[in-house]
Amino acid sequence: MEESIRASFALPGGDVRTYSPLTLAFLGDAVYELVIRTKIVEQGSRPPKQLHLATSKLVKAETQSKMAELLAEYLTEEEIMVYRRGRNAHPATTAKHATTGDYRRATGFEALMGYLYLSGQEERMIALIRQGLEML
Repeated sequence: MEESIRASFALPGGDVRTYSPLTLAFLGDAVYELVIRTKIVEQGSRPPKQLHLATSKLVKAETQSKMAELLAEYLTEEEIMVYRRGRNAHPATTAKHATTGDYRRATGFEALMGYLYLSGQEERMIALIRQGLEML
């Protein structure tokens, strides 16, 4: 995708650092899932149930939490700050199938993905996801 979504729709874009961590996580969740779904689909055509199961394993809070822990030493200071803001945020909901710790680390990971996406650092975002998947 050559042109960004913001540019395509003439969205002004604010200072991403001022967005709430839960707003970043909201978008980061969707962006991360899109990357994972794309990766799964590109591995070959399968029935929808198999696609869903393969995707679910990688987008669940437990997996995102583990990925965040594995990537911690590779993050820049700025990325660590974004991750921590997301991890320390207090969402109104809790995960049904995850520990509180996993859910909070996953929220931090999603906030980081949202931040990287909104700040135009898609290549860095994809590099981190790729590295995390290789380390799992």
